[in-house]
Amino acid sequence: MDSLIWMGAAISGLGVIGLLLSIVKVNTARRAKLGDEELRAEVKKALPLNLASLLLSVMGLMMVIVGIFLG
Repeated sequence: MDSLIWMGAAISGLGVIGLLLSIVKVNTARRAKLGDEELRAEVKKALPLNLASLLLSVMGLMMVIVGIFLG
């Protein structure tokens, strides 16, 4: 079950990296002083990355919890 815990931690780590990348994308768009519509378009582009990263983080943490319970 140790491998399940480590795989879950790695997947969760990838999710956190994706969340940070999403934050950086939106923050650079905010600093570019775009108009309202352009900023909304940039946020809409970053939304799938944000949601996928959140899903990876949750799945990884679930794997860790299951590994701890089974181990």
